[in-house]
Amino acid sequence: MNDILPPESARWEWLEHQVRELMHAFAYRNIRTPVLEHTGLFVRGLGEVTDIVEKEMYSFQDRSDKYGDNDHLSLRPENTAGVVRAVSEHSMLYDGGKRLYYMAPMFRRERPQRGRYRQFHQIGAEALGFAGPEVDAELILMAHELWRVLGIRDVSLQLNSLGQPAERQQHRAALITYFEQHQDQLDEDARRRLYSNPLRILDTKNPQMQALVEAAPRLMDYLGEASLRHFEQVQAILRANGVSWTINPRLVRGLDYYNLTVFEFVTESLGSQGTICGGGRYDYLIEQIGGKPAPAVGWAIGVERVLELLKEQAIATPEQVPHAYAIVPDAASLPQVMATLAQLRRLGVQVQMHTSADSSQGMGSFKSQFKRADGCGAAHALIFGAEELARGEVAIKSLRDGAGAQSTHALADPEGLAARLQSQA
Repeated sequence: MNDILPPESARWEWLEHQVRELMHAFAYRNIRTPVLEHTGLFVRGLGEVTDIVEKEMYSFQDRSDKYGDNDHLSLRPENTAGVVRAVSEHSMLYDGGKRLYYMAPMFRRERPQRGRYRQFHQIGAEALGFAGPEVDAELILMAHELWRVLGIRDVSLQLNSLGQPAERQQHRAALITYFEQHQDQLDEDARRRLYSNPLRILDTKNPQMQALVEAAPRLMDYLGEASLRHFEQVQAILRANGVSWTINPRLVRGLDYYNLTVFEFVTESLGSQGTICGGGRYDYLIEQIGGKPAPAVGWAIGVERVLELLKEQAIATPEQVPHAYAIVPDAASLPQVMATLAQLRRLGVQVQMHTSADSSQGMGSFKSQFKRADGCGAAHALIFGAEELARGEVAIKSLRDGAGAQSTHALADPEGLAARLQSQA
């Protein structure tokens, strides 16, 4: 787990702002769910034999209350199950489908690696109550648009269809038969999953098993007409929007709740762990956790990995610097200075005021104050000298044009002063 400190935190704020603007453009609304959920929610929703439930969740028995009752709780390892629980618990679909998004920390006890921590952050979008392929495509188009907005290059889209449960059962039986015939080539993970979750064997990263997996029965060959039609309609919408993709028959995602469309956006810029966004349709999850049956689809993005990708591709994010820095030679002028700065801030000016580290030494020299002003990155210095204040003015000195031009502005015209500072920043 790690701290996120300035100026790095400014990059997070910038990314979050871009995401909020995009979500609003697609009419998705924010949802915030608890960090802690009952462990049973994830066992039912994610599947007992998934890596997350078996090895990665932070779970504990809560303290007993005065009646001796206690709960088994877990820090959320992902947020789809929590969103579905909230939607069901509050009957949010009573008047139709909902488009929701979140930005939140998640927790998994896995080996830290580049761009991945045990407390990590995800941005997610979930559309609940919609069964049509157009919503699958909408979510894919939204993520695709995010890469364009952020300036991220060389991201490719992979698609697959997991069909419906009955189709997967037929495929599952064929997989078990196939892998039973090649048990001597299975690694420990594959042997453990052979009868509990054979589909996950297809997702192996073991290079010694790649040829075996490539030759395994393909789920696409077991899909019925309705599943194939749904998948083709998703592709038709992407095609009409100029989005390219490849079909990856081994793409199964790591959780049990998916059906029909699944997808990942991947990059080669971050090494072997190249997935930066993944998701798909999960039409049976709401019923699975005890809610009224309803279709749903969504995706999640790893924030740390997106920020790492921005850095890797040398995509600059705006620095968080004030418009101006207030130079205050005399502490006696502070009441008037701070009243002026309050007016400017109400008008949208970002201004940092000089403060002394040691009040017994006064406000410090002009030289030290200008050094601070230059160091904070401000475009201008506002100089509240005694002579300027006596005339009802403030001096404005440019800090970034090289010439150091200086002028004055009347304090009685805060709107004009604000406009000058913002236009010249």
